[in-house]
Amino acid sequence: MSTASKGRKARLLQVRVPVSGRQALISALGVWIAFFGIWILASGLGWVNPILVPPPGKVFATIVRLFAEQGFGADVLISIGRVLIAFALASLVAVPLGVAMGAFPAINAVFAPFVSAWRYLPAPSFIPILLMWFGTGETPKLALLFLGVIFFLVTLIADHTREIRKELIETALTLGANRRVTVFQVMLPAVLPNILVAMRQMLAVVWTYLVIAEIVASTTGIGAMMMRARRFLKTDEILAGIIVIGALGMACDMAFALLHRRLFPYLEDKR
Repeated sequence: MSTASKGRKARLLQVRVPVSGRQALISALGVWIAFFGIWILASGLGWVNPILVPPPGKVFATIVRLFAEQGFGADVLISIGRVLIAFALASLVAVPLGVAMGAFPAINAVFAPFVSAWRYLPAPSFIPILLMWFGTGETPKLALLFLGVIFFLVTLIADHTREIRKELIETALTLGANRRVTVFQVMLPAVLPNILVAMRQMLAVVWTYLVIAEIVASTTGIGAMMMRARRFLKTDEILAGIIVIGALGMACDMAFALLHRRLFPYLEDKR
C-alpha cells in the first residue's frame, strides 16, 4: 500500500473527528444506492420470488397508487396523529417524573423498582387486557403506544439527570439557592439537551409499535392497510407501508435533530 493511500485511509477513519458534509452526503447516498441496487439485481435475476419480494419499481408505483387512488393519505395522517398523541402523553409523564427521580434519591427509591420491573414487560402482551378495558376504539391503540415507550423514557431521563456534574449543584447550594431554584434553574437547563436526545430515541420506539397497535381491531392507519394487504398476498402494498413508516420515522428523527441544533447550538462544537 502506497504512502498516499495510507494517508487517505488514515484521514477517512479518524476517531471522533467529524466528516465533511460532502463525505456524509456521499456515504448516505451510497448505502441506499447499494441497498436498492442489490434489491433490483435480486429481482431482475430471479433470485427471489416476485410475489413475495416485488421489485422496487413496483413498490414505489404502489405507493403512488395508494396515495392517488385509495386514500392512503388519510391513513398516514391517522397513524401520525396516534404516534404524536401517545408520545406527547408519555413525555408529559416521563419528563417531570424522570427529572424528579434523578434529582431526589428519595423519589427514585420509590419509583425505580416499579419502573424497572415494567420495562421488561413486552407492550404487546397488554393487548388482550387493553381490549377488555377500553374496547376497540382509539384508546387501546394509544395506550399500547404509551406503554411501549413510557418506562424506557422515564429511565433514560432519570439517568441523564443523575449524570449532571455535581459541581453545578454544589455551587448553586453554596450560593444560597433553595431546592426549587436548584432543580428548575440549574439541573433542568443542564439536562434539557439530553432530555431532547432521549425523546428523539424513544420516538423511534413508538413508530416500531405502530403496526402492532393498528392491527388491534383497526380499520384505519398504515398498519390496518398492511393487514388488509396480507390477506390478499399484496406484498407490494405491505412493503409500501414499511417504506412509508420508515420515511415518516426518518422525518421525525431529522426534525428532532434540527430542533436540537437550533436550541443548543453551543453543543455542536463539542461533538
